[in-house]
Amino acid sequence: METHLTKAKWNLDASHSKLMFKVKHLMISNIKGEFRKFTAEIDGDDFTKDPIMVSMDTGSIFTNDEKRDEHLRGEEFFDSGKFPEINFESTSILPNGVNHYYLKGVLTMKDISKEVVLHLIYNGNNRDQWGKEKAGFSLSGTINRSDWGLIWNTPLETGGFLLGEIVQLNAEIQMVRHF
Repeated sequence: METHLTKAKWNLDASHSKLMFKVKHLMISNIKGEFRKFTAEIDGDDFTKDPIMVSMDTGSIFTNDEKRDEHLRGEEFFDSGKFPEINFESTSILPNGVNHYYLKGVLTMKDISKEVVLHLIYNGNNRDQWGKEKAGFSLSGTINRSDWGLIWNTPLETGGFLLGEIVQLNAEIQMVRHF
């Protein structure tokens, strides 16, 4: 009898996942936003060894202000017409305590690729009411937006700038296993 081993693949459960960011505004508060359309996949059974890929639709950016969202989609920021996606591909995952990891990978935005390190928490696996296996993850980290050519800003009369350079990233991700 011939046995075939099928490699699993994990895909994003979009209705149970969120990819968010925040950046300093006027040096006194934070503007929060999210990418409403994104995909994620883990190509294999072991997220600590198999590639993790994430793709964000830059046209789906949402900050609860349509004028700001249009500005962010425009040429001064993401230039969604020319660069419709932001991509991340893992290069390694290193343990950092129980169920905590450093997720290293390459973030590509506006044709600029740079290595980033994010904090990943593995929240465990469970089966949903239909018997599908799910895995949960929390992600956090920071990037400097100017490293990817997102340099638009306005100086303030009181000193400083309208927007901070550091962008805080947070995600709550649920993945579903497929064979």
